[in-house]
Amino acid sequence: MPAAPRPGHSPALSTLRQAVPFASAEEAWIWTMAALVARREGARITAGKGLVARPCEPDDVLKCLDRLYRQRRIEIAHARIMRIWGERGAAPDPRHLSERGDSRLWREAMNRLEWPLRVKGIVAGAPAARPEEGAAIIPFPAAPQAR
Repeated sequence: MPAAPRPGHSPALSTLRQAVPFASAEEAWIWTMAALVARREGARITAGKGLVARPCEPDDVLKCLDRLYRQRRIEIAHARIMRIWGERGAAPDPRHLSERGDSRLWREAMNRLEWPLRVKGIVAGAPAARPEEGAAIIPFPAAPQAR
């Protein structure tokens, strides 16, 4: 006998349609760090209770970062800068001399994190096919015309 739905209960899939993806990896990361800081300070994180429904949990963004780290696409220095500036809730400003190095690592990390978050639908926009970093696309030489 199938169980009757509880009053006021809606399936999780209906809320995913209403979820608003992030505009960028930077926005997703700062949101993730705010949630992690709140969790560390004793807040109980409950899905669907925020002002805006999001297509993920903070741990989903962390899993993407962990995978990049295990693939050696992000180094420990990137993760350290992401943690420090994520806890501050802002990106480092390259106009300040003391933040230039942090800004470079931050940009590298955000660029590398953007792709997996787009693939998972956490960041808005369809993932476009892109060549590997450092690879060049060269035109295919035209074949001679047959007469």
